[in-house]
Amino acid sequence: PDAKADAPAEPEPDAKPEPDAKPEPDAKPEPDAKPDAEPTPDAKADAPAEPAPTVTPRLVERVHDLYEELGREDVRAVQDWEKAKVNPMYEQLAEPAPDLAEGDRMPIRSEDFRVAAGDKVDLDKWPTSVDPVATSKKRYRKLLADHVAQLSSLQRLHYASDRYALLLIFQGMDGAGKDGAIRHVMSGVNPEGCEVFSFKQPSAEELQHDFLWRTTTRLPERGRIGIFNRSYYEEVLVVRVHPEILRSENLPPELIDERTIWRDRYRSIVELEEHLHRNGTRILKFFLHLSKDEQRKRFLARIDDPDKNWKFSQADIRERGYWKAYMEAYEECLGATSTEHAPWYVVPADDKDTARLIVSQVILDAFNELHMEYPKVTARRRKELEAIREGLAN
Repeated sequence: PDAKADAPAEPEPDAKPEPDAKPEPDAKPEPDAKPDAEPTPDAKADAPAEPAPTVTPRLVERVHDLYEELGREDVRAVQDWEKAKVNPMYEQLAEPAPDLAEGDRMPIRSEDFRVAAGDKVDLDKWPTSVDPVATSKKRYRKLLADHVAQLSSLQRLHYASDRYALLLIFQGMDGAGKDGAIRHVMSGVNPEGCEVFSFKQPSAEELQHDFLWRTTTRLPERGRIGIFNRSYYEEVLVVRVHPEILRSENLPPELIDERTIWRDRYRSIVELEEHLHRNGTRILKFFLHLSKDEQRKRFLARIDDPDKNWKFSQADIRERGYWKAYMEAYEECLGATSTEHAPWYVVPADDKDTARLIVSQVILDAFNELHMEYPKVTARRRKELEAIREGLAN
């Protein structure tokens, strides 16, 4: 009897774990986690019993993982969820996605790329390439998806609060990635609250007005985001490199003095931007800083890819020959027009992915500095809504 008592009990063959002992699906490690990684107690406690009815950064990442198997992009996946009428309100607006590992989080400080007011700019000292923010394409997509999600939510709040306007200005040499940055960073923003304008050579009508007229008529209203792909800054960049353009602007001869005209135009620009700031428009200006060698590679890629031939023209090669003159014009322009309220950001543009993450981080930081809130419903209005609801319910 004693021997039997001391012997270890053998498990019953039909013994099964209790139903409650099964781990919740959300308690499993994420696909990128190490095999021996155990979910933390907090993760178990926070795991919802049912799928949450909101699009959170966690959900964005999971959707990405599913769509990646089909070769789909993150942004397309997010759009599909929104089309499915999932409530697109995101949690923790200014925080990184909770599922991102510590090493995945954004090591980007906007001020590192900001031109301080009054600084003399030497572009040789500003890098065109920095260490990649994301060490893999998959990680980049996750980070960008997180930023797109936050921007989408903040833009909705921006539109509803109707207090500020946001103007984003993109400048850079041909091939710097302006179009791609706008397309990827703003991909989750509701088009109803955002307008993009690309300014080419001025028309005959525009030449009959002052150099700020054509862009002033395209400024965003409150609650909207306006994006200028090139802008009034062309008048102190391209026109400075090619001063013969001044003659086509029908200016009085006494005003075409190269010793003073650029200084006067800088002053006009700064005063316009100060006026806009005083009236609720916040301005962010991005110079996508591309190296000459990287531009050469991108031009070759445009020539080699039939689908990109349309992007290339002989004028691109012609302007490339003025590289030094353009860099000098940009240096003086950035130093003269970067102010506290309308700063320039010099974004390293040799790596498109990193450039897009930097741009999106700067925009997020600017949004989070604004005092925005959804309109509050008065007691009277709440009573009206309750009466309407009661009528619909019956």
